[in-house]
Amino acid sequence: MRLRFCQAFPFRISLAALCLLALTPGFLTGGFDQAFAAAADARSHRPHKSKTKGTPASMMPATVQNFRVFSTPERTRLVLDLDRLTKVTEHKSADSDDVVIFLPYATMSRSARLRLDRGIIPAPFQIAQTTTGAVTVALPTHAIRRYKQFSLENPARLVVDVIPGIAAPDAPTPDQAASVPSPPGTFEPPPQPTIPQAKSYKTIVLDPGHGGKDPGARGRRGTEEKDITLKVALRLRELLSKQPGVRVLMTRDQDVFVELEERAKFANRQEADLFVSIHVNSHPSRAVKGIEIYHFGEAKDQRALEVAARENGTPLNSTGTGVEYFLADLLTTKKIEESMELAWTAKESLVAHMNGHYSVTDHGVKTAPFYVLRHTSMPSILAEIAFISNPSEEELLRKNAFVRDVADSLLHGVKSFLATGKPTAR
Repeated sequence: MRLRFCQAFPFRISLAALCLLALTPGFLTGGFDQAFAAAADARSHRPHKSKTKGTPASMMPATVQNFRVFSTPERTRLVLDLDRLTKVTEHKSADSDDVVIFLPYATMSRSARLRLDRGIIPAPFQIAQTTTGAVTVALPTHAIRRYKQFSLENPARLVVDVIPGIAAPDAPTPDQAASVPSPPGTFEPPPQPTIPQAKSYKTIVLDPGHGGKDPGARGRRGTEEKDITLKVALRLRELLSKQPGVRVLMTRDQDVFVELEERAKFANRQEADLFVSIHVNSHPSRAVKGIEIYHFGEAKDQRALEVAARENGTPLNSTGTGVEYFLADLLTTKKIEESMELAWTAKESLVAHMNGHYSVTDHGVKTAPFYVLRHTSMPSILAEIAFISNPSEEELLRKNAFVRDVADSLLHGVKSFLATGKPTAR
């Protein structure tokens, strides 16, 4: 009986379903044939892979949270910050020669619309929110030489690079060029940055890590990082102040706590030419020792990310968040190049000058997302001068002679870098 019931039950369900289907408009108007045809048609409309150029996206509309524009003499970059990746297509405008970059499932946030209404987005970009729930970016082809658009993730954003210039298929002869007026509304290349008047001095900001309620790393003998970094920075300030044309400032010159954000803001307000942050390293293995110099960038290994997380005071899983976003900004390119050169110069100086007196392990130059390096606008480095977790190096850090030697080595590195006339990024 139980078997018969189980076998009969689906049939009863099917009969009930058919009874319900009989009441649908398909049955009422066209009978079984139309109803089953409609069901078959619905099954055939399954998602398929789009062949349109762009990023696959869900049907949920993305939100354009912000617009950012960066210019260099070579190109202009527009960045649309999104809350999620979305589909992106391109086509030619029907009533002009504009190229339209189309986000069919996107809306603008209130703050993005306000920025647009205030005219913050410059030519040649023409951004609009259409009534069909889409965002468009129009580019006048007569005003640009070429362009490129691509999507990035973590965080999600659309990047549009434009190379300014007049796109002409054939170069006119000199006589033709003289007789042809410039087309109205031609996009002018971004203005060249004004070259500041040469200052009579270079400003160097020294940043002794930690301080006050934040002791930093601790050694087995109770040595605290905040005390060592301050001693080295004070000694380095003394040495640098003797150099002609150099002004030296410090983010702290006593045992006080200074937020990382305030350290970066201080250097930027002072229009510093160089930023040197001084720290002491630590490692779970007490056998590890040596020096390493960092400049800003994406951590290339887990160890570099751990160091940045410790110095930033942030959880490991969020320390590198947004690094790609920052590195996509063209204005940081020059700063990063100069920071890398400063880092190598300082590292070579430390190794060369310290090796004669100490056994130095050279861990090289590395990149990591340190907060103070990310948010300063000048060439910036972070020097990890020794491992306080190593007993022998902790003992050295407690000696004034070692502190003086480290400061003297950094002095030579900074002098070598300044001698190249490199600090220009800001």
